[in-house]
Amino acid sequence: MASESERRDEHWLRDRVRLSWVQQSLLLGAVLTILWMRVVPADLTRRVAVDAVLLIGGPLALALSQGKRIGWRIDRVAIRNSILLAVFVLPFYVVGSTLPTIRAFYPIWETSAAPAAFIPHAIKLFVLALAAETYYRGLLCVGVKRLGFVAVFISPVVYMLHHASKPPIEFVLSGPTDVLFGAIDYKSDSILPSVVAHGGGLVLLDWLVLHDPVFDPAIVVRFLEWLPVPV
Repeated sequence: MASESERRDEHWLRDRVRLSWVQQSLLLGAVLTILWMRVVPADLTRRVAVDAVLLIGGPLALALSQGKRIGWRIDRVAIRNSILLAVFVLPFYVVGSTLPTIRAFYPIWETSAAPAAFIPHAIKLFVLALAAETYYRGLLCVGVKRLGFVAVFISPVVYMLHHASKPPIEFVLSGPTDVLFGAIDYKSDSILPSVVAHGGGLVLLDWLVLHDPVFDPAIVVRFLEWLPVPV
């Protein structure tokens, strides 16, 4: 039977070894991104399943086990900021849908504008957005907001890494986009704004690319030709 001194030593060691919530979040974030990059499938249906298990299930399991919140909440502030963020990013998706590099890349997964095909496709895209935002803005931003506003800048590097295969202009904008979405979610204490903007944006972009450009692509390309990346 352990003596009082031995028990004190055990408690001291356990306290030293035990990771804080922030440390656990960052460690899980690193593990999940390594796993995701190794096993992410090309097929959309399988991708939805993998993302749901890893990027939704993983963060939620950790949060529930520790009694923490990672932004899965809806209130008046979150709804208001969701509308404002969606309105702000809408023009970027509309203009982006006219760019040659974007139209050549999207839709990533084959679909058509027919409702029977596009509606299930749109639902799957929303699940992907929910998974991404639960990981990036939930686990790695809202979940660790006790760090202060610096929490907003934790995930942009990983976010850009995961967008390395996207068109150059999207890759360049992915970092600032991550910071913007993170800042709004941080202030909202909810991932709802980025889920709505991200999910709605993915669906809208695919829908627009499946149709003729809203604007003359030549005009848009000429306006953006100063950028150091192809458009």
